Formats: sequence, C-alpha cells, structure tokens
Amino acid sequence: MTDNVVIAGYARTPFGRFGGALRDKSAAELGAFIVDALLDKTGLAPEEVEAAYFGVGMIGAATLTPARQAVLLSRLANETPSFAIDRACCSGMTALGLGFKDIRAGEADLLLCGGFESLSQTPNLLPRSRAKSLGPVVLDDPLLMRTPVVASSIAGYTSAEALRHGIDRARQDEWALASHRRYFEAEAAGYFEDERVAIQAGDAVVAADESPRADTSAEKLARLSPVHGSQTITAGNAPGLNDGAALLVVVREEKARALRLPVLARLRGYAQVADGPTSGSYTPAIAIGRLLARHGLKPAGLDRIEINEAFAATPLVSTLRLADDDSALADRLRARTNVHGGAVAIGHPLGATGARLVMTLINDLNRRGGGVGVAAICGGFGQGDAVLVEVEG
Repeated sequence: MTDNVVIAGYARTPFGRFGGALRDKSAAELGAFIVDALLDKTGLAPEEVEAAYFGVGMIGAATLTPARQAVLLSRLANETPSFAIDRACCSGMTALGLGFKDIRAGEADLLLCGGFESLSQTPNLLPRSRAKSLGPVVLDDPLLMRTPVVASSIAGYTSAEALRHGIDRARQDEWALASHRRYFEAEAAGYFEDERVAIQAGDAVVAADESPRADTSAEKLARLSPVHGSQTITAGNAPGLNDGAALLVVVREEKARALRLPVLARLRGYAQVADGPTSGSYTPAIAIGRLLARHGLKPAGLDRIEINEAFAATPLVSTLRLADDDSALADRLRARTNVHGGAVAIGHPLGATGARLVMTLINDLNRRGGGVGVAAICGGFGQGDAVLVEVEG
C-alpha cells in the first residue's frame, strides 16, 4: 500500500444552464470532451490512463453505460476500462474516492476520476405498462428528484432541517447572495481560468459559466416564493439544473514524478457516510467529522472548506454541526467555506460537482501558498462524501 496519492491535473467545462448553451451535448459527449481536454492540458498520453471512473447522477434516467460511451468518444484507447457511479450528487466525489482507494491498494497507478451530467437531456419516463389500455398516459420527470421512500420533497425536508437548526430564510438568502458575489470577485481575478476549458457548442464557443447572476440582490431574493412545498427554499437560494463535466488526474506520486507531471495536491483521505433519508443538509458534516477523526484533526485546523451548495442551507447547517452548535466557531468555519462562491452561483451538474469541489479547493490552496482543506457533498437521500487534501507551501 502507498499513502502517496496525488492530483496531477484537473479540468472542467463551463457549467451550462438547463436548456442553455450545452443543451445539445449528450452526457457522454461532455465526458469525452473533458477527457480529451485534460489530456491536452497535462500532456498525458492516452495509453498512460489505466481506467476512467465517472460519476453520473442521473444514470438511471439517461443512457446505457455512459462512462463507456465517453471513453469510446474520447482519445482514450478502446481497451481503457471504465465505470459509472450512481450515488446521486456524491457521484463525482465517490469516483475520486474509489480511484484513491485503488491506488493506495496498489491496484492502479494512474486514473481519471470525476463526472459529467446533461440534465438538459434527461428524458421523461413513460411507464412500460398501465392498468388501462386507453386513456391518458402519465409521464414521470426524474428531475423532480422524488422518491416513495420519503414523503416530502428534497426542498421540503431540507427547509425543515434548516429551521430546526435555527437557520431561517433570511440567513439562506444572505448566503446565496454571498455565493454570487464571491463568484464574480473570483471570476474578475481570473480564478476559474485554472479550472475551466472552453467548449464548442454549435457555432458558439462557451467559455464562461452560465448560471451566475451579477444582478442578484437581497431584494430580488426576498421576493421569490418558496418551491416544492418548502418554507424557505426558493429558486434563488438553490442551484439550478445544469450541464457540465469535471475530471482529475489521480496518480501514485512516484508515477507522477516519472511522467514529469506536477504534484498539485496530495490526497490524504476519503470518507463516505449515510444517515437518515432527510439528513442531506448535514451529511457533509458527518463525512468531514469522520475524516478528520481518522487523521487526528479538528475543524478549526482546516485552512479551506468546500461544501456543496445543494441548497444555501447545506453549508450553513453543516458548518453548525461541525462546530457542535458553537455559533462563534461556526461563523469562523463559514469564513473559510466556499470563499469563491458555490453551486448556488456556479451551478450543479450532479455527477460533475463532486470533482469540481475538489479542484476548486486545490486551486485555492495553491493560490494561498499551501494548506490543508476538505471538500464535502451530500446526495441521494442521506448520503455524504468528503475528501481531505494537502498542498505543500
């Protein structure tokens, strides 16, 4: 076994709006594009890639073997094994975690790990059989993200959990507004140019994320009505439905040195957890807590934190849980969390976001001169993932 697992490269597409510039790109096409873009960016030869692991959050509603299709559409050899992971929003981070485990166990040296999603192309579902041969046919839209396992909508139970933790609508709107402002400050400074690769879509070249709204204001957010039966969740304090892909080169350090690849960060640990089906607002905290306990670390010792903004409520609840309900400590943790904006602004293509969080974290730690950070995400009715990374000064 080896503890020397590193990230040697990363890239993502701009994240497109639902029905936006990337709407005509299939999920597999987005995956193939980011594979080739990452090979170009790193100078990595396709034959050096031993396997590709992709998260695809809507795999059940999309297409047969999307990961394999992405490999076949890319420059990777046909002999490159692949698999797609369906752990909902966690999927892209789970792909990275599985790659981390494989390399630590000595089963691989160099992998591509991340995810992709085309929510714009997610089909409606038609029942194969029905009680009556004549009459209306009811279509099911998987993008409503409902399940008979939980009576409430995701927005409904997330709102209830936030209120139970004392986090009201105003706090959630305030975080959402900050997400957009932080994003545009980072964008103006060229922060995301280290992550993003422009993509051709029809006659246009898409180089920027489509969801961030420069004109967002507290007044506009306050006027929005709650959605899906929730008390506090609105279209303004939740991310949109998005298209995009994100990918990282995960490699044993000795292999990276031999190939003259840069060591951008060291992966120190990975954790996946699950709790009750309505626990999504704080499963990132559970995953981070488990990961830190394994490594003898405390939340206050983290230099940077990325927690996916599945809703603005999620980082607010999770940081409070990480702080053991100490509001002063929670505020200190929040000052280090999503400092360049999050999914409320950037967007949330389900399978890609977990990988995007990790590259954004590494990007930030490198820019600040090193440090230790954690990225975490919730997904799929009470699941959570976290990744611990270290960047040397």
